[in-house]
Amino acid sequence: MIFSRGVWYMIVSVFFFSCMGLMVKLVPHIPSTQVVFFRSIISLVLSFLMLKRQNVSVWGNNRKYLLLRGMSGAVALILFYETLQHIPLASAVTIGFLAPIFTTLLGVFIIREGVYPLQWLFFLAAFGGVVMVQGFDNRITPFYFIIGIIATFFSGLAQNFIRKLNTNEHPLVIIFYFPLITTPITGIYSLFHWESPQAWDWAILIAIGLFTQFAQFFMTKSIQLEELSKVSIIRYLGIIYALAFGYIFFDETYNIYAYGGMAVAVLGVILNLWYKQNKLKKSVIAERLAKAKQ
Repeated sequence: MIFSRGVWYMIVSVFFFSCMGLMVKLVPHIPSTQVVFFRSIISLVLSFLMLKRQNVSVWGNNRKYLLLRGMSGAVALILFYETLQHIPLASAVTIGFLAPIFTTLLGVFIIREGVYPLQWLFFLAAFGGVVMVQGFDNRITPFYFIIGIIATFFSGLAQNFIRKLNTNEHPLVIIFYFPLITTPITGIYSLFHWESPQAWDWAILIAIGLFTQFAQFFMTKSIQLEELSKVSIIRYLGIIYALAFGYIFFDETYNIYAYGGMAVAVLGVILNLWYKQNKLKKSVIAERLAKAKQ
């Protein structure tokens, strides 16, 4: 099967994001906030150099929403890394799939975007699937389950702030503000909870930053080349990578009910995205037909 460049870019992006998750899970002895700190430093330097190379101001135009995106993204990432380190890899990824649901729900209040009635059924299915995973896997404690849900909430919040910025900001500026906020926050915290990296820990921490930067770069390129509705579903290929990495590196397996929960969660999110994009396309076509008749 021949894919377009945009589709390949998204496949590569998902792979790098999955590798990032694997690296985070390989250093459970280092606090998640400290891991985010190392990742942020690398991302901050690389983003700054890329902006300077393109002669783009690093400060952007709408600093209010850039700062809000950075702060909400920081909370989401710290909590997501916390779940990655303490529960099975595929389970953490599955909980993370609720982020688009929260993006849509919060969008009602932040960007005044409506929700179609049938979407609520898909939301319920996705959340029900995640609850199934938690319920049939005793390795997921209620505490880390709640931490994972909160992480997806703040991820959805960050996505809405990005949508508020729309096309008014350069993509690299939006990426830059994330480590600009997370570096001092996580740096100050890490000073009082420092765990000295040992030997290979340094390589893994650097790899986390590099994998993340590569993932964000290819994701941005993909979205620039293809319709979001076409490539967004590819992100859920991440569950396959997570299951494979979890089995190979950590001997993680699940019972049939947990696998079923993952399938229901992913299906609910994908149906929601598909239905929403389909309704939007029909709305645009209807508007064009109405204008043509005038």
